[in-house]
Amino acid sequence: MTVIRTSPGPNPLKGWQVDPATIRYVGEGLQRPECILARPDGTLFTADARGGVVAIARDGSQRLIAQQADHHFDLAADAASSLLTGTLPNGLAFDAEGNFLIANFGTDRLEMMTPGGATQVLLSELDGAPMGKVNFVLRDSRNRLWVTISTRINPWSDAICSALHDGYLLLIDERGARIVADGFSFTNEVRLDAAEEWIYVAETTAKRITRLRIREDGSLTDREIFGPGNLGKGLIDGISFDAYGNLWGTMFLADRLIALTPDGELLELLDDGNDAATAEFEAAFATGKSVSFDILSRCGGTIAPWLASVTFGGPDLKTAYLGSLKGSRLPYFTSPVAGLPMVHWR
Repeated sequence: MTVIRTSPGPNPLKGWQVDPATIRYVGEGLQRPECILARPDGTLFTADARGGVVAIARDGSQRLIAQQADHHFDLAADAASSLLTGTLPNGLAFDAEGNFLIANFGTDRLEMMTPGGATQVLLSELDGAPMGKVNFVLRDSRNRLWVTISTRINPWSDAICSALHDGYLLLIDERGARIVADGFSFTNEVRLDAAEEWIYVAETTAKRITRLRIREDGSLTDREIFGPGNLGKGLIDGISFDAYGNLWGTMFLADRLIALTPDGELLELLDDGNDAATAEFEAAFATGKSVSFDILSRCGGTIAPWLASVTFGGPDLKTAYLGSLKGSRLPYFTSPVAGLPMVHWR
């Protein structure tokens, strides 16, 4: 396995863990803040189930950006309907003009929204058929879009089982949209290494990270598992590189924050899960059958319930923000190592 490191010297994450007492929060009244974008000036943008994004300024003030606000999200009244139906902006990126690219997990579309809230559909079908659950979008330095489709199963909760492998990865470039890899177990977030030589894929229901080498034409080869074949309790969801070359990851449902070193070693950074609920989930998941929403709903901790993503921000990229599916604010803490600069700020 090729080892890619972006910084020399000892690994700052070795022996380090998040101290819960140091965690602070920003934002309030957020709805399903799954993915976060952080500008160098301190502005944050987070996906929001009202159908757009919430912009949070450095002074803490916030505003919803959406063409028309959707008010279906109410966890207290109906958690299943809130988390499984309606518009569900999920993965976010910026296009070259500064518009929001939105992987909408509820409408099953890749959408574009201007800073003023005007929205248009970029992609809703592939070869004349619905794409499935559009989870995440990533733009590279060549202005290509990498888009993940988790599953063709709806509702998505029925795809939370170890026996289903219908996820795939789309590439959108000057040639159009096409599948470049498939057979994934609930394809979730993807990230590129610093040299953009490899793309790393979070396979949620396989509990692992898979990576593939990127050829000049965008085709992929040398598919392999990176790190342990089983990352432990919970399901891998969001991933993000730091400047040293560690790949941080969130373990959905168990609410663990982990990292894989450039050598693939697993580091435990935070464990905020409900142990009893996590054990119930793991027992049900081990049967190979779909896990009921009732069992899923009992999982999660208190810091970022249903922990889903990690994003580095701040002027030195050492502030780590956590996204979640059930949280109403964004936890953040100081990391001992800076995040890898994102392509949309270069």
